[in-house]
Amino acid sequence: MSEQTIYIIIMAVATCAVTVGLRAFPFLLFGSGKKCPPVIDYIGKVLSPAAIAMLVIYCWCSTYRNSDFLSSGAGIPELAASLVTVGLHLYKRNPLLSIICGTAVYMILVQKIF
Repeated sequence: MSEQTIYIIIMAVATCAVTVGLRAFPFLLFGSGKKCPPVIDYIGKVLSPAAIAMLVIYCWCSTYRNSDFLSSGAGIPELAASLVTVGLHLYKRNPLLSIICGTAVYMILVQKIF
């Protein structure tokens, strides 16, 4: 085997080990019937919406500030996909469904219409 192949294998094994360790850590720490500290419960409730809010702000800044809405169709796919995502999330309260449908709307508009 070449050095590059060995390097790739080592990196894949290390990445896998770290991922499994990070996923197993909460179960090892709190799995035997121990009650979670209140701060862990709080982080579990707040972290997901905070991450989504951060992504929304990042996407807004990187996408909409460079869009010229007055030119021919620029920004319409982004705006339509955002409205679908927000509207569907408010209606169904399912982040995965909202994100997938918003992405699908954006990709269809970008590939087929604009």
